[in-house]
Amino acid sequence: MEKYLIVLTTSWQNELIYRLNFILWRFRNILRFLMTYFLWFGIFVSTNQVFGYSQPQMFTYVFMVLVVSTLVLSAPSADNIGGEIANGDLSNYLVKPINYLKYWFARDLSSKALNLSFAIFEVGILWFILKPNFQILPSIGTFVFFLISLVLAILINYLVSVTARSVAFWTPESTWGISFVILVFVETLAGGIFPLDILPNWVSNILQFTPFPYLLYYPVAIFLGKITGFNLVRILLQAFAWFLVMLWVTKVVWHKGLKVYGSEGR
Repeated sequence: MEKYLIVLTTSWQNELIYRLNFILWRFRNILRFLMTYFLWFGIFVSTNQVFGYSQPQMFTYVFMVLVVSTLVLSAPSADNIGGEIANGDLSNYLVKPINYLKYWFARDLSSKALNLSFAIFEVGILWFILKPNFQILPSIGTFVFFLISLVLAILINYLVSVTARSVAFWTPESTWGISFVILVFVETLAGGIFPLDILPNWVSNILQFTPFPYLLYYPVAIFLGKITGFNLVRILLQAFAWFLVMLWVTKVVWHKGLKVYGSEGR
């Protein structure tokens, strides 16, 4: 555990040194937020409620997505694991007394902590400038369940990301294209652009059989108090089940990939 704490602190320092990628990522998140915010702002000009959401609820959803996506989706591993597999740098880690996937998870946590500190600052500035109507903050109990869903979302996203990037074991030349497609795909299906419950029922039912709603939509919906009682317990249990499923899938794919990697002598 101590060596991964060292990785975490070292990664934090490196993030501050190599600031360009970090700044570009934050700029991209703010730009996406502003596009989404003003889209809904324009819609609410002529109505008080859309798809069962009041203006304060929708604006709170948009602001919370900015914060939650910062914690869940910000991950340097997404850009590096596939690349290190493709160019052979993975070999440097395999001979060291360190678990490669735990190493990158520690680096991800460092990035998430730094991104969160900036996201809170950005939300404060954007709220001061835009002065949106916000929904009243949830109760302590609801906030605790929100935090539980957030932890599960972080774990699920990391496992989905690792599994997807493991494609580089078999098709190393397509690593970067796959990373971009996955980012757009996940953000949309996770509820990063709009709440998923505004979709037709048949689409929502299909998404129930994927891990994506548990990354952004459900944590934010829990925060807004739109999921309560038995449904809240059910969603958290389903999220935990997806964590276990993705943990198994990741282990299987990773071990099979390492066999291919070793046989090719990279």
